[in-house]
Parts: sequence; structure tokens; C-alpha cells
Amino acid sequence: MPWSAVHLLRAGRIQLLTMSRSMTYMPSRRFWQRLCILLLVISWSAPAWSEKIPEYRMKAAFLYNFATFTEWPSNGHDTFSFCIYGEDPFGDHLDLVKGKLIGDRPITVRQAKNSDALNDCQLVFISRSAKRKLQQVHDAVKGKPVLTVSDIPDAVHKGVILNMDMRKGRVTFEINLSAARGNGLNLNSKLLRLAKEVIQ
Repeated sequence: MPWSAVHLLRAGRIQLLTMSRSMTYMPSRRFWQRLCILLLVISWSAPAWSEKIPEYRMKAAFLYNFATFTEWPSNGHDTFSFCIYGEDPFGDHLDLVKGKLIGDRPITVRQAKNSDALNDCQLVFISRSAKRKLQQVHDAVKGKPVLTVSDIPDAVHKGVILNMDMRKGRVTFEINLSAARGNGLNLNSKLLRLAKEVIQ
């Protein structure tokens, strides 16, 4: 029986189903990386599946995907910080990624209340409530190994590295490759191939 991506996102774990019994399997890091690719492809090509999953639960999974498929320079931090700038639209959906590893660093999640609080962030999600502060965030992290992500319309043309959109029940995304390189980050070719638009 094939695995259900809906179940994976809802439960945050893998259920292996057989004809006679069910068992819980906690996957390896390599498995999670392969799963990331699967979820990207599923959300891109199978809206019937993704429509059953809350929007920001899918987007939380995409944040993990984005971080996983980015090449990060060594910075001496023991943890990998996901920071939310502006109002938090995720609720408890980011619990899905807390403690997961990026390299050998466990993910932590916190809210950044101002641009000065972004100094120790590796990934910054800029919520729609902060759309007027895009330039302020851009200036605060410019040239630093920080991955900026948003779902504000046209944000990718205003310096945000990865911008998500919701179309017909699926998540699509655009990439500003120039902004990523300016922050010293290399994005995996798998992300580039799946992006709706790549700005060089």
C-alpha cells in the first residue's frame, strides 16, 4: 500500500501499513531528505492530495525542505533557528519541524519582534503582516547566511530569496537566486528545477 503524504504531514511520523498490522517507524535523516523531495513533487503535481492539508502545515514542511536543500556555511551555532517576522500564521504547525536536523543542528523556532532580533536566525519567514518591512528585513540580513522566505505577493522581486504561493490547493514557489548568492547561500538544483520562476 503506498504511503499517504497527507498522513505524513498530519502525524509527523511514518506509518508502515501491512495487510495484518500497523507499525510506527522513526525514519533516518536520509529518509527525511528523500521525503522532502517527495513532498515537493506531490504539492507541485497532485493538488487533490494537498487540498486535504491545511495551508500553513504544507508551508511549514516547505520551510524544512528549503532549509534542507540549501548549502549552509559553518557558523558555530549549536542550533538552527527558524524565525518568524511579523504575526505568526503557522500556529502549532511548525511543531512538525522542531528538533529535526539541518546538518547536525536541531531546529528551534522563535518569533523575531524587530530586525535586531534577526542576527541569530538562519531562516527568516516574513509574514504578510510585515509586508511594509521587507526592505528593513532585507537590509538587516544582507550579506549574512540567512535564508529569507515569505508568501507576500511579489516579494521575490523585492529581495526575498524564496517566496511561496498557493494555487489550486498546492504550494508553488519562486526563487531569487541572486539574493541567495548575495547572502552566501547555494540552493540545491532540485529546488531550482521545481521553482515556478528563478530570478538570476
